[in-house]
Amino acid sequence: MASVARAPLHNPLGLLAELTHRCPLGCPYCSNPLALDPREDELDTATWTRVFREASALGVLQVHLSGGEPAARRDLLAITAAAHEAGLYCNLITSAVGLTPKRLAALATAGLDHVQISIQDSIASSADHIAGYDGAFARKRALAQEVVQLDLPLTVNAVVHRANIDRIGEMVDLALDLRASRVEIAHVQYHGWALANRSRLMPSRAQVERALALVEELRHQHRGRIVIDAVVPDYYARYPKPCGGGWARRSLNVTPAGKVLPCHAAESITGLEFWNVRDHSLTDIWLNSPAFNAFRGTAWMKEPCMNCPRREQDFGGCRCQAFALTGDAAAADPVCHLSPAHGLVAALSAVTEDSGYSYRRY
Repeated sequence: MASVARAPLHNPLGLLAELTHRCPLGCPYCSNPLALDPREDELDTATWTRVFREASALGVLQVHLSGGEPAARRDLLAITAAAHEAGLYCNLITSAVGLTPKRLAALATAGLDHVQISIQDSIASSADHIAGYDGAFARKRALAQEVVQLDLPLTVNAVVHRANIDRIGEMVDLALDLRASRVEIAHVQYHGWALANRSRLMPSRAQVERALALVEELRHQHRGRIVIDAVVPDYYARYPKPCGGGWARRSLNVTPAGKVLPCHAAESITGLEFWNVRDHSLTDIWLNSPAFNAFRGTAWMKEPCMNCPRREQDFGGCRCQAFALTGDAAAADPVCHLSPAHGLVAALSAVTEDSGYSYRRY
């Protein structure tokens, strides 16, 4: 039998700071939980400032200010300045709705290092329909221009699903037109609101195969002009991805209400105990939280993962996906072709419907 010893504990490199679940958009693929944290439960500025200092001391190098829409926080400037003062590389993940050019410039002065703007499609009408917000596409284009004028690096995050996957080429062209340095072809991950809309979002295998081939062509065509990141969507992969580089291995998330998670969807696994930054230091949570230690390393694994030669490569895949599809968070990710439940993934990917989206509303 192969060794199942727990892997050495690394320091985290990245922190996802979910400042709020408030958001003007209603994207049906949102990975936020269905039960959103209310505004009155959000961490205050002082607590976020302490969290950033603790994260830096723990070894974190970069913080992603996210949500919801982080611009919904009136103290976003103070939060950004606190992250910068803690020595963290500061990336703002924004819908671009609700963020004015004046406020963006102030954030840059306060130490903002990078901006990521999501786009829903290359066609304005379709993009606004997917976002559930009229005029969102125009606002995104306008803010992207401001980002570049401030000489901030810009990443375009293009979330891909059945309604727009055939326009990946046009979305890369849009990213080039916006002068982005990077574009992420982000196939929908079926957690949160995306799981509730799975049959409305799921592309066909033929669409996915065309998209993967096109991405390789685009990488060759635009080499030196823009970096194109893309991965095979889970339901059409042969092997699972190592979720976040492995459970509680290199990153951590802090929710608007202060819970600390090994990944953004971890709350979907019932029975786990999540510690809060109001009660514990970030170091204590990283080292000792029951949720963080639940699936670290390989000791928790069952077959076929336990003796798989890839167990230190993909770490059994996504724990949240395993739980959502099998009811067992310690099961092999059903995306893996070696999983006993792999047939379920194939069956679910074939289920599609064209009814209206269930929009994420706060």
